Amino acid sequence: MAGSSFGNIFRVTTWGESHGYGIGAVVDGVPAGIPITEEYIQSFLDRRKPGTSRFTTPRKEADKVIIGSGVFEGKTTGTPISLMILNTNQRSQDYSQIASYFRPGHADFGFDTKYGFRDYRGGGRSSGRETAARVAAGAIAIAMLNELGINVKAYTRGIGAYKISDEKAEEIRSQIALGNFDIEKQAGTLAIPDEAVEKSAEEYLAGLIKELDSSGGEIECVATSVPAGIGEPVFDKLDARLAQAVMSIGAVKAVEIGDGKL
Repeated sequence: MAGSSFGNIFRVTTWGESHGYGIGAVVDGVPAGIPITEEYIQSFLDRRKPGTSRFTTPRKEADKVIIGSGVFEGKTTGTPISLMILNTNQRSQDYSQIASYFRPGHADFGFDTKYGFRDYRGGGRSSGRETAARVAAGAIAIAMLNELGINVKAYTRGIGAYKISDEKAEEIRSQIALGNFDIEKQAGTLAIPDEAVEKSAEEYLAGLIKELDSSGGEIECVATSVPAGIGEPVFDKLDARLAQAVMSIGAVKAVEIGDGKL
């Protein structure tokens, strides 16, 4: 199966299935000497891990990361970094009824058509659980960017019809540029840094849960102090590569870059 790696100089390969032994990533292209610890990576995974609120999957996973290689005495060695997260709360029996059926909107049909075989337990390789490996690898990317003085922050702009205003969003961007934005202090469960909007979104989602329904949302990511000249002309523009990376996340259906409007 191709398509599990992204990047050239800094390259991330994720592996594993939702109900397999574990999931993980191999990160290559990291210079030597960058401070990295399991505790540092864990701080990112703890924000993502399932079962932390009523609005996430009920699956309970500790998502404890194990660094298998590439780090010595708290610093990167310049060799490939191996990351592993064990699966501990698989309930494969819950999926036995769909072994012979395709779920609408999932990757079941695509996998079966392409490979003639699929892991139906939680979606296998196409499960949203794969994103835990991305978070672990992303923590390393953040550490590298910090060394270069590049700041990257993200927050939930809105869920359904409940969205932060353009004026508030501009204020948040200014805070990020000045280094005064902390999503964990300025937002709650849904990572919406606007108390009124977040409260309305929580009530909206609570109603959808009762109706066994779901909703779309919008996340805004802001990067500051990015130097000019990154990327290549035509097919390898920076925004083209960013769009490809973001669109590879199963739940993402659209990408907007700059001040364009969807």
